[in-house]
Amino acid sequence: MDWVTCAYSAACTGIASRPSGFCLAHLSPEQLHEALDQLAPGRLLDLRGTTVSSDLLSRVLEAMDGKPGRARLDRVRFTGDVRLSGVTFAGDVSLDDARFDRLASFFGARFEGNVSLAGARFVRELSLHGITVRGHVSLDRAVMSRDALFSQAVFGHGLSCERARFDGYATFDGARIGDGAAFRGARFGRTLSFRKVTGHAGFEAAHFAADAYLSATGRLSAARARADGLLDVAVARCGVDLRGVEVAGTTTLRLTDSHADLEGAVLRGPATVSGRGASALTSLRRVEAANLTLHGLDLSTCRFAGLVHPSGVRVKDCTFALTPRGVRMSLRWPLRWFSRRSALADEYGWTGPGDPAATPDRLATLYAGLRPSDRATSADFAIAAMEMRRRAGHRWWLTLCWLLFGYGLRMSRAASWFAALAAISAAAMLWTATSHPDR
Repeated sequence: MDWVTCAYSAACTGIASRPSGFCLAHLSPEQLHEALDQLAPGRLLDLRGTTVSSDLLSRVLEAMDGKPGRARLDRVRFTGDVRLSGVTFAGDVSLDDARFDRLASFFGARFEGNVSLAGARFVRELSLHGITVRGHVSLDRAVMSRDALFSQAVFGHGLSCERARFDGYATFDGARIGDGAAFRGARFGRTLSFRKVTGHAGFEAAHFAADAYLSATGRLSAARARADGLLDVAVARCGVDLRGVEVAGTTTLRLTDSHADLEGAVLRGPATVSGRGASALTSLRRVEAANLTLHGLDLSTCRFAGLVHPSGVRVKDCTFALTPRGVRMSLRWPLRWFSRRSALADEYGWTGPGDPAATPDRLATLYAGLRPSDRATSADFAIAAMEMRRRAGHRWWLTLCWLLFGYGLRMSRAASWFAALAAISAAAMLWTATSHPDR
């Protein structure tokens, strides 16, 4: 502690007031009256380490007309209800390592500067509903033992809750977070409702012990997070980072003009990713999901290499990359004609350097396992699976099948061969017939 403590006892950590040497809680009634007379609106409020009752807090705020200036309340212990409705703090507020034994309600309060509640402990309910903070709010390492309400709050320069613990129900519905919210390493013991939030948010390495409902209008990240219940994510016009996320329950991801990355995710329950507008998935590499449904997504740049259960992926109304078509010439094959078909981005590495895991054998497994809903894409994937097996060089007859009739799925090729053979036969017969009279 960097302040002179109360002389009342060695156990009291309250800041000593002059000239008595006692903290505000241990002043006599006459001394307290004199100390309160020295307070004025907009002045510094310093109660560091003091034990503050509901009555003392009310008298202090009344003396300052509900408009304190800078407030230094580190290590303060509030033994009664804290109700700050209508209070305006003109300067920065520091409540680091403070303890709230009963209700802590900041409903409707206004903070013109920054607010720090790092390491604070809330034994009962916490309400920041509807507060307005022009600066930054920090709840790093804070412990909220009961319900925590942040709905409709306005954080002008962001909110930080890194390694915070929310043991009760937590809601941020309708909050506006100017510079974004950080929940890195936070733990949510009960349901988290983070819906209709304006701004971006990061839940990296967070632990959701119950259901979690997330949304944002900026960038949303839950990389390496763990959800023991369901995970419901809905975003619009932003990017979603779910790399390495682990979900035990149902996973629902709804994208609107957004893109998402699920690389390395482990989805143990049923999972659905749906898109509206220009929505895309950029990676499903090394994803472990036995029941995954993809709907209405752009998968033209999505990497699938290392997908653990391709047969568990159902694809509906999605678009894939298209192979180039036309005539190609090379030393190995003097002349080849390529027909256009749907393909995975891993096949040619269109989105970057080729993935070592995207070998022909593994790509054949992916093509054979994926289940597109439309027949055209299914046929293209069936051809692609045979093509990958042929490239792997395991079966010589696949080359013959490809050359003659396109693995039985390109019968136009067989018709072309038949027409060519018929033309050659007819030409030979005509040449033979015309050569006899000459002889």
